[in-house]
Amino acid sequence: MTLTFNRDTYGSLLAKYQPKIIETEEENEQAIALCEKLSHLENPSLEESALLELLIMLIEKYEAENYPIPEALPHEILTHLMESRNLNMKQLSDILGTDLIDQEILTGERKITNQEAKKLSDFFNVSSDLFRM
Repeated sequence: MTLTFNRDTYGSLLAKYQPKIIETEEENEQAIALCEKLSHLENPSLEESALLELLIMLIEKYEAENYPIPEALPHEILTHLMESRNLNMKQLSDILGTDLIDQEILTGERKITNQEAKKLSDFFNVSSDLFRM
């Protein structure tokens, strides 16, 4: 059975909830609450899923503008990844295959080389771009 999108049903949902560009924290909280309600539906309709997707886009736009996340520097990302896995300097040296690793990488005094970025990306299972400027 193929489900079809019903414009009248979607129009009714839009009329009921009246989504719009979010301009205040109160509007953001209301949109989040509605998203939670829609995301917990057992079998959401296509129209409810479309409304959820629209609300998520509106929330993301508001939060990106009002709560920007500053980009982290490569050494800050490395430090965070090490802390999250409880790794020490010796273990970092083992990952990179050298004993020359010291505080200079973790303080940002020395850049992470492309070869080191590749080894780190393989170990942490993340993009090597995180370790490059």
